[in-house]
Amino acid sequence: MPGTLIVNARLVNEGREFDGDLRFANGRITHVGGQLSAQPGDQVIEAGGRWLLPGMIDDQVHFREPGLTHKGDIASESGAAAAGGLTTFMDMPNTNPPTLDADALQAKYQSAAGRAWGNYGFYLGASNDNLEAVRTLDPKTAPGIKVFMGASTGNMLVDDPDTLDAIFREAPTPIITHCEDTPTIDANLALFKVRYGEDIPVECHPDIRSREACIKSTRLALSLARKHDTRLHVLHISTADELALFQAGPLVRSDGVRKRITAETCIHFLRFDRSDYGRLGNLIKCNPAIKDASDREALIRALADNVIDVLATDHAPHTLEEKSRAYSQAPSGLPLVQYALVAALELVHEKKSTVAQIVNKVSHAPAQLFDVKERGYLREGYWADLVLVENDPFTVRREDVLSKCGWSPFEGTTFQSRIGATWVNGRMVWNGEHLVGTPNGQRLEFDR
Repeated sequence: MPGTLIVNARLVNEGREFDGDLRFANGRITHVGGQLSAQPGDQVIEAGGRWLLPGMIDDQVHFREPGLTHKGDIASESGAAAAGGLTTFMDMPNTNPPTLDADALQAKYQSAAGRAWGNYGFYLGASNDNLEAVRTLDPKTAPGIKVFMGASTGNMLVDDPDTLDAIFREAPTPIITHCEDTPTIDANLALFKVRYGEDIPVECHPDIRSREACIKSTRLALSLARKHDTRLHVLHISTADELALFQAGPLVRSDGVRKRITAETCIHFLRFDRSDYGRLGNLIKCNPAIKDASDREALIRALADNVIDVLATDHAPHTLEEKSRAYSQAPSGLPLVQYALVAALELVHEKKSTVAQIVNKVSHAPAQLFDVKERGYLREGYWADLVLVENDPFTVRREDVLSKCGWSPFEGTTFQSRIGATWVNGRMVWNGEHLVGTPNGQRLEFDR
């Protein structure tokens, strides 16, 4: 049947950059090669040497639905993601109500159908009292089980030692952890309240949500994973200190052996550091906290060294009114999906990474780690989730932000690349200027 043929592209896939063409039809890639011929009825797109990448797969977003939709919802945030070349997202369970059982999980999938601009998966959350739901989860219905081993909203802090041990022992999917030690954070906060009262400067955030809190909790997660041989993925690594706890190497070795313990960092830890609090204040308040410039540089090196396996966003929109409150009342999190990929590609322009390394961390690795079926690569037979990138500078403006919260921490930043087009399941959803068509994201399938 008629399809689309992209010619004269610079394809980036599986560690290689090469000039070639790519054709897709009926939602899937049919041919990858050189000097492909158009078939009758095909639309032909001249890439002119621009990068053609597999769409970004974001393993950590908070799209705020249900219960917090004044900040964002599945439709608004997935639209912003599509504009940023992000074609697949995995949404976190700390919504209202939280996603703590199979019924809540299914309700999220139903709410996304026909409304999501990208492909979607939803995590089951763990709590101190939903062990049976964790134990009986069908591994084909969720990318993983999210465990907050640090403060969270609602009933989602898992701090009972016996429950934690049982979750790591019995989880039927990868466990995804937020690692910060709550008693350490509470003790730090008490000290800063003695010093400042309720008027704590936001610059103190990385000292309250300290590196010691991160290290202690991450050590606990790794010890439980090693005890039970659990597949563990530690989210949003923010310190150089934690990197020493993880092994370098590919997700899957040449002999087929997979890493059992993996690490993720997020784009804001690579673009901001402690010096930016004075300029951006609560806008970059997040958990775990953005820390020192030395941590930022260590995390960038860890991407290249395969210590960090995945690069994600932890997209977490809040309104400007909420962010304008005093430090202790301002929520943590920042919106990132629309500019995450171009921010990551800045590392290429700065010669701190290669485009093939970035594609590995944002597309191939999350597909491998979560057993995502037929996505994340430029492969014949795979779904045509594609991004055409133009190396044409632009400056982020508030009026261009598509997230419902209406702002970006990158406002005023000039990036050297822009997203020229995004396709999801073979349909263009972003033309470089606007969302086009209608949402056609699909529920993810997990090859388990």
